[in-house]
Amino acid sequence: MWALFMHASIVVKLVMIGLVTSSVIVWAIIFDKFTTIRRVNRQANDFEERFWAGGSLEDLYESDGAKPVHPMAAVFGAAMGEWRRSSRISGIDLVHGGVQDRVNRAMAITITREMDRLNRWIIFLATIGPVAPFIGLFGTVWGIMHAFGSIAAMHNTNLSVVAPGISEALFATAIGLVTAIPAVIAYNVVSNSMSVFEDRLDAFGTEFAAILSRQSEERGA
Repeated sequence: MWALFMHASIVVKLVMIGLVTSSVIVWAIIFDKFTTIRRVNRQANDFEERFWAGGSLEDLYESDGAKPVHPMAAVFGAAMGEWRRSSRISGIDLVHGGVQDRVNRAMAITITREMDRLNRWIIFLATIGPVAPFIGLFGTVWGIMHAFGSIAAMHNTNLSVVAPGISEALFATAIGLVTAIPAVIAYNVVSNSMSVFEDRLDAFGTEFAAILSRQSEERGA
């Protein structure tokens, strides 16, 4: 492989270097995203276990929601913080005073912000996946043109003259495919996992909103 790279033309070398660099970035993103998905799901499991244990919401807010370190705690903290601030307003009607709408908006904004943070760099996978094969193909075409130019200059069509240049050119396409295939697979898997996690946050937000609504009605009774 090193010999193929060293004998390639400067343009094909640049293409190969760019593709290899992109491949390294792709694998770094894959490792980061898979690690992140496992971590946030584990944190969400632990948080939901404490949330549904029947303890005080105020205590849970002080321990997890006030300074959240993971997305589900951030959603809980946003809703709980808005509800607490509203409940301190003198004379407010917690049931009909628009509190529930503000809580829902706070959770929706937080979910969007957290998912944007989790989805960072995924667009790179979506870009490299379809583009890398064409970049490799460009290197191949350029390499073949360079090979035929060498043939014309040497006035020799022997296979031993043609084969090295063609091999170097095709190597660029191979690198493009090796870069693109993991990117496409990872993008699909990560996007699906992120969508599932977003649905989980939405479901938690809906359930928590119902709990706060019920508590508001109990206070107003």
